[in-house]
Amino acid sequence: MKTLRFGIEIETIGQTRAVLAKALQTVVGGTVHDVGGFYETFEVLDTTGRTWKLMTDASLQAPRSLQAEIVSPILTWNDLETLQEVVRAVREAGAKVDASCGIHVHVDAQAFDAAKLCTLAKLVHQQEDLLVAALGVRAQRLERYTRKVDADFIQTIEAKRPRTLDALNAAWYGFHNARPEHYDSTRYHGLNLHSVWFRGTIEFRYFESVLHAGKVKAYVQLCLALAHKALSARSAMARKRTLNAATARYDVRVFLLRLGMIGDDFKTARLHLLANLGGSAAWKNTRPALRVANDNGARAATEASAA
Repeated sequence: MKTLRFGIEIETIGQTRAVLAKALQTVVGGTVHDVGGFYETFEVLDTTGRTWKLMTDASLQAPRSLQAEIVSPILTWNDLETLQEVVRAVREAGAKVDASCGIHVHVDAQAFDAAKLCTLAKLVHQQEDLLVAALGVRAQRLERYTRKVDADFIQTIEAKRPRTLDALNAAWYGFHNARPEHYDSTRYHGLNLHSVWFRGTIEFRYFESVLHAGKVKAYVQLCLALAHKALSARSAMARKRTLNAATARYDVRVFLLRLGMIGDDFKTARLHLLANLGGSAAWKNTRPALRVANDNGARAATEASAA
């Protein structure tokens, strides 16, 4: 997963794009340019020649002057620390987030053929309720901008097993869409494959926006791990897993380990991705000693009642 390239979009409010561009520049160096245009864009051309953008976004509930969608250039695993510093810098400069803000992570789709994209779709579909719970996705976001994987799409790829990107394109759109438009309605899914044909990336849209550097890193690592799992797996089951709130913390921990999120590189990611869940991370049904004590207590209470 450390070889996959990615990009990220972080939606913010509360501070002007000019101020945030200057803050971003303090991290990546380079020069700031007010390029204007429909999105009233500011660009930061960093010292490596890559361009970071700050743009307006009509979905943000703030005056246009205080909207800033931060769009990264193509990044690699080695850029994660820089990304974290960018997040800290714009937060310190006055950027804020609210319920209208989200985070979108893009993973380079170049390595994916139709079969691997199908595997990814089925993997996400199978574990989606767990992911949504772990990420704390609000119901309003799920209804509009982050809809779950379409069950009909899963049934179609299971039945037809598309072997080409054109065949998968027809399964995704319902027809062969040779010229996908930017704002095609199918883009509003947590797993957005419209982006494969529009810009050559797989987009993950499950994330409420945050300006917490550790959480942003965790979200990127999760997306890279999901993508890598799809590339390395032979196949995936399409049957959806039922969320059990009592064992969710354990179930997500096991899932993250199966994705390869093991060791110190992912320690803080596991911490953040388990924080919203109930139950024990170590024991699916509480600790054995505690279960024995509870069973003995229940038995004693029954015997006392019978007496």
